[in-house]
Amino acid sequence: MTADEQAKLAAEGRDALRPRGRAAQLEHSELRPGWTTGACACAAATAAFEALLSGEFPDPVEIVLPNDRRPAFALTQTRLSDGEAMAAVTKDAGDDPDVTHGVVVRATVRRTSEGSGVSFVGGPGVGTVTLPGLPLAVGEPAINPMPREYTSHNLQQVADRQGASADVEVTISIDDGERVAERTWNSRIGVLGGLSVLGTTGVVVPYSCSAWIASIHRGIDVAVARGAHHAAACTGSTSERVAEELYPGIELLDMGDFAGAVLKYLRKHPLPRLTIVGGVAKLSKLAAGYLDLHSHRTQIQPAHLVQLVASADASEALQIQIADVRTVAHAVQLADEEGINLPQLIAASARHEALAVLAGAPIEVEVVVVSRAGDILARVG
Repeated sequence: MTADEQAKLAAEGRDALRPRGRAAQLEHSELRPGWTTGACACAAATAAFEALLSGEFPDPVEIVLPNDRRPAFALTQTRLSDGEAMAAVTKDAGDDPDVTHGVVVRATVRRTSEGSGVSFVGGPGVGTVTLPGLPLAVGEPAINPMPREYTSHNLQQVADRQGASADVEVTISIDDGERVAERTWNSRIGVLGGLSVLGTTGVVVPYSCSAWIASIHRGIDVAVARGAHHAAACTGSTSERVAEELYPGIELLDMGDFAGAVLKYLRKHPLPRLTIVGGVAKLSKLAAGYLDLHSHRTQIQPAHLVQLVASADASEALQIQIADVRTVAHAVQLADEEGINLPQLIAASARHEALAVLAGAPIEVEVVVVSRAGDILARVG
């Protein structure tokens, strides 16, 4: 390849490298992005609190999401009475094949005692956590930490504008959520009675297998053309952040769930060094030999987790417990109680599987396992 051809390829594929993270993909995707249940709940709660303080619902209501996104949401329904206000938003998942597209997310806000802060309650259609291993305690409504965080932030902004305190109870409900949840894997991970309120960034990235895999291939092509020596294949935005903290300026590949697409293409178009960064649950699937890590197509593999802890001389009791887990996080917790570093075992096994797919290609492979918060749990290679 000539220098001119390399420059042209680099210019055409600069976006495929995605040095600015997942948001860059949204800017260049032909598919229309949508909004998570968390973003819809935040918008509904913000509108309801505004009405509770001012007597009027903002429609549309603008909210602030992570990465300084400021979308506006139309309200589906409103109700204002003495002491509380309710607003509803209909979820638009964009072009993503999301089973929750079109559900109505409601937030009812009422004032509480001074200094109590913002609290969250699960209403009809929102599930309850019944098993350990999720980022919420057993018994909590399945309203994830990040939606709670940015909803609280938006409510505080409303309070500041109105000269009030953000001491409120927010009840989130989802119309027909219990029925829709039957089409998800919530029950398998111990979330019962409804849907989860999810959304780290508030944005639903449209899911197109062919387009995503093509962007991975183009990213590798450009990295090779530019003479890059090291790339990081990441499962999501948290993993990307960790990769950039470990290796500032590293070439980022948005692997997502497509570990096979990265490894098989690199086998024919090798870079000297590859770092795979991902959450413990997704990388446990790679460790078990799966190359598609999507939760709708590949389940966690308790039997393989049992094999891993058995290799570390786990007790029979621990092996029996792990054979019955619903989440990898629960297995990690159980193993840790016996002094076994399960994330390290997963990382080593994932690296072994990656090397097997690379089939002798001259690539040094490192695997980094991270927590939901971005803490490094294990690092191998």
